[in-house]
Amino acid sequence: MRYFTKEKVAQLSNHATPFYYYDLKLLDNTLDAINNAIEGTNFKVHYAIKANANNEVLERIKFKGFGIDCVSGNEVRKAIELGFLAKHIAFAGVGKTDEEIGYGLEQEIFTFNVESLAELKVINELAKENQKKAGIAIRLNPNVNAKTHHYITTGLEENKFGINAWELPELFDLLPTLENIQLKGIHFHIGSQINDLTVFKSLCNRVNDFQTQFKDHGIALDHINVGGGLGVNYNEPDQDSIPDFKSFFKIFKDFLKVQPNQEVHFELGRSVVAQCGNLISKVLFIKEGIKTNFVIIDAGMTELIRPALYQSFHKIENLSEAGQPNSKKYDVVGPICESSDCFGKAIDLPETKRGDLIAIRTTGAYGEVMSSSYNLRDKAKAYYSH
Repeated sequence: MRYFTKEKVAQLSNHATPFYYYDLKLLDNTLDAINNAIEGTNFKVHYAIKANANNEVLERIKFKGFGIDCVSGNEVRKAIELGFLAKHIAFAGVGKTDEEIGYGLEQEIFTFNVESLAELKVINELAKENQKKAGIAIRLNPNVNAKTHHYITTGLEENKFGINAWELPELFDLLPTLENIQLKGIHFHIGSQINDLTVFKSLCNRVNDFQTQFKDHGIALDHINVGGGLGVNYNEPDQDSIPDFKSFFKIFKDFLKVQPNQEVHFELGRSVVAQCGNLISKVLFIKEGIKTNFVIIDAGMTELIRPALYQSFHKIENLSEAGQPNSKKYDVVGPICESSDCFGKAIDLPETKRGDLIAIRTTGAYGEVMSSSYNLRDKAKAYYSH
């Protein structure tokens, strides 16, 4: 069944383009699928707010009982302001400022996911100044290849994230000297848009090795945080509108060696929100060229930067010509004064004309949240289907 029905297209045509369009029912179903997959386990899910910080989206996620994974002080602040419990907020990021750490200490968040020995010392000092005890998880670099785009691989020793295995002896010597630190767990995140589930099996094996080292040093951990990274189907969003969470979590059930009463935490972002979002635009001009024809639309890299930044693929549909055969190839481009402002090359579409409504699919993650005002563009509005 076609996702964009004639009735839905008619409704969308009433809004000025470009705009973000969120299917909140699909979001609810996705959240339910996650909760069903972890029912009866010791698994806890924090939503990675960096994927999408839209208020309507976040309210749905809060209602379903998820925690929050943050990578900036403002993300922590927004989560608190929207009513997420501080005890369910994890704060990661390699460059936390003193002010951000101070706010997290004041709110008594669940954990600071600490990314370096230098950061660990600073948090201890700031906690002492504020007469607080900082809950932390040590982010460790497992040196696992996520088999994804090199810009979104985060678990190799060449990446800037986490403490490396060869730093563990220094870490074990340092921890007993930090009186204002409460070590709660260890944290991992190896990358994003991971579709090969065997990668997560490799992560489990490395996590087990690290946990053994902590146990050998007499350190009991309340939780293991294995991050997120589960990918989505950008090519066929209607075929896989909800990722296979059951298989994803089964990997960790089968291969992670969990200690008694130990929780396992996850930080899912893209897989939660990507498929519920679309970027809707309108054709401004058809420009015929010698080697290619251009569809110039009113959305640009200011509304969706992923294709320019990662050369990522998003399915593009002509909603006005739905049901017509794909008969021509077009480069679909935006109005921004950059050659990289291109959503796709040689895209098969029905014959397209000025005024046609275009949908760029699977933009619920890293779409609206990464938008900019470059070229002094107005911020695109968001509309919702309930």
